Amino acid sequence: MASLYKSTDKLSNVLANDYRLLQVMSRFGISLGFGEKTIAEVCSQCGADADTFLAIINYIKNGAEDKLQNVDAVRVSSVLSYLKRTHTYFLDYLFPSIRFHLLNAIDCSVRNEIAFLILKFFDEYVEEVRKHMESEESTIHAYVEKMLDGDSVTIENSQLLSRHHEIIEAKLKELKNLFIQYYPQKENNEKLNSVLLSIYQAEEDLSIHCLVEDNIFSPAVRRLEHQAKTRALNKSEKPAASPQSAEEQLSEREKEIVVCVAKGMSNKEIADTLFLSVNTVTTHRRNIARKLQIHSPAGITIYAIVNKLVTLDEINV
Repeated sequence: MASLYKSTDKLSNVLANDYRLLQVMSRFGISLGFGEKTIAEVCSQCGADADTFLAIINYIKNGAEDKLQNVDAVRVSSVLSYLKRTHTYFLDYLFPSIRFHLLNAIDCSVRNEIAFLILKFFDEYVEEVRKHMESEESTIHAYVEKMLDGDSVTIENSQLLSRHHEIIEAKLKELKNLFIQYYPQKENNEKLNSVLLSIYQAEEDLSIHCLVEDNIFSPAVRRLEHQAKTRALNKSEKPAASPQSAEEQLSEREKEIVVCVAKGMSNKEIADTLFLSVNTVTTHRRNIARKLQIHSPAGITIYAIVNKLVTLDEINV
């Protein structure tokens, strides 16, 4: 196994070694222009979880093998945000861009039946991917968000994590082969070659996305399920137990918001980072204040440091 990236490595050096990590960076809400800062510094500045970021880039660096990863340091909410941003990238940018350039590269008139059918195949493929991703968000993602919010959910819901990625990946490969084997060309078509390169890159990106879901997100969610089941069992076995500490009373989502507040983020910034509405963030902050009896950002920051939710280096003093 190759050496792993560390939080002290410069992010610019990491990106220079593997262009694919540029997409990972953007899906963690990290923008370019970070100079000579380390991974830890950039993640802290952007409100991204460095451990989760490192888990994904190291997984890709080491070949993204199809086997479960160690997710002890992975934050489920951060992986969830990453996956949602990936869905948005595919559906709202990459596929529309490929279609636009495809229209400029082939003759889609009724006289060219092959081109017309290939475009139809592409549109049907994109619609299938859209339905698949929307289904994931309405079932799996919604289920995980309920757990993160501390809601009562049915434990052992692992069937929601089953994946049907093979068909989607196979159809993208089939689209690529249709061009290579059957599309008639009278001369070298640089535009079409450029579209094919985009499809190759989309195929690689989609494959990595599916592997991250299967081998990082899924085990992290199962760990979260196990923790929820353990809490439920402990609660049922010890009805007269002493009250939990304030830190234990907070849900995973509330802890995430405490971290964001400690980092100086506004309600709008927290909402954008965690894919919540501003109203939901406000409600969570009200509940946090009630549970902790702390009503100021400064008090929340002190609480977060004392309970090791953040470090001094992550706080913008």
